[in-house]
Amino acid sequence: MTDVDYCIVGAGFAGLVAALRLKRAGCSIALLEARDRVGGRTFTEVLPDGTWVDRGGAWIGPGQDRIYALMNEFGVAEYKQYTGGDAMMIVDSATHRYHGTIPWSMSPWAIANLGAGLLEVIQMCKSIPLETPWNAKRAAQWDRISVGHWLGTRIRSRKAREMLEMALAGTYTSAASETSMLWMLTQMASGGGPVFVISAKDGSQDARPVGGMGAIYRPIASELAETLHLSQPVRSIAQDADGVTVRADHLTVRARRAIVAVPLAIAGQISYEPMLSADRSLLQQRMPGGAVVKISVIYDEPFWRGDGLCGQSAAPGTPATLTIDACTDTGTPGIMCVITEGPAARALGRLDGSARRATVMRELVDRFGPKAASPQGYHEQNWTTDRYSGGGMISHAPTGVMTEFGSALRQPCDRIHWAGTESSAVMLGWVDGAIRSGERAAAEAMSAEGVSR
Repeated sequence: MTDVDYCIVGAGFAGLVAALRLKRAGCSIALLEARDRVGGRTFTEVLPDGTWVDRGGAWIGPGQDRIYALMNEFGVAEYKQYTGGDAMMIVDSATHRYHGTIPWSMSPWAIANLGAGLLEVIQMCKSIPLETPWNAKRAAQWDRISVGHWLGTRIRSRKAREMLEMALAGTYTSAASETSMLWMLTQMASGGGPVFVISAKDGSQDARPVGGMGAIYRPIASELAETLHLSQPVRSIAQDADGVTVRADHLTVRARRAIVAVPLAIAGQISYEPMLSADRSLLQQRMPGGAVVKISVIYDEPFWRGDGLCGQSAAPGTPATLTIDACTDTGTPGIMCVITEGPAARALGRLDGSARRATVMRELVDRFGPKAASPQGYHEQNWTTDRYSGGGMISHAPTGVMTEFGSALRQPCDRIHWAGTESSAVMLGWVDGAIRSGERAAAEAMSAEGVSR
């Protein structure tokens, strides 16, 4: 048995940062990770030629101070997302090229509805108290309805409704009917509102770390190497008056406290003794991940740039829901990222590998022309079926969950503390939020033991 001050479960960004802060405070730690790698829902793969692709979370933006601080700490630079050409919106087989956030070439009726919907969401987000969204004045009203219900009753243009459904509900890689309106407002408010969430320039996809997310998490893992235990899925956590006993397949850890930093659906698969509070147990049963397939298609060069396109496109309900230029900081090779979300991702996942690839490539050729037909590489990550993610990219709350159980997102259960991007009051759903949650959980655990930071 390993005996330490603190045991951290999960080596995504939340767990890595919690472990890092505890270790640097002079505490002894054990960091247990179920996978054979660190990074959690981020995953940077380095190809044989040195090109890197981010198969999970990848982008950063203004206001995400904690990830920028971590990048500065480890000497990781940023580079801006390419936005030099037109984006495309495909609705009803019609392609609209535009620059900025809104495809102005669509019908005035659709644009008016789109703008009105965004303005209404902006105003609603302003009324959300970030630390306690379940206490918002209209929380009960918003938590009774889904995003789909709100869109259906407030947005009269079908085209605008489809675009908003993709932009808003797509963030949770789930159907709009699955997600509580209060949860959507909470997540968007945590990032400053919907414009930040859906924007590239000056938004949540403003930039990327040079070298991908792995350039940040690898040096953290190196610093924690002696305390890191891979391929150790945690099966149970038992608490008593003096500490916790954490049992994995081939390792048992005794600690004063535990920090659980895994997605809610995965946290719910751990056996707890005694049982967790009713609110926490029920929360973990009610917040699933979504469905998302992320594909990196590699070309000799980013040909779309020469065609006056930025690579960003959106086509609601198609097998290639979103595309975005994912080239490295050098600009070559050309990397087109395809993100398929929600019901479309589940449908794509039901195909075999060759049929799935053929379907995606047809979409790219239809959208970007014959140059898209001959990639030199194709790399696919189906987060929907990733065993230790429980779906992707973040958990979502169906109707009724936030007002009934939301307060359990961060509330410790005796000697167990909770981390993960879903538990962050700021930048919920981004890597920055995961980092914030890890720092908070580490501070909580040390404070509970009277340890000065």
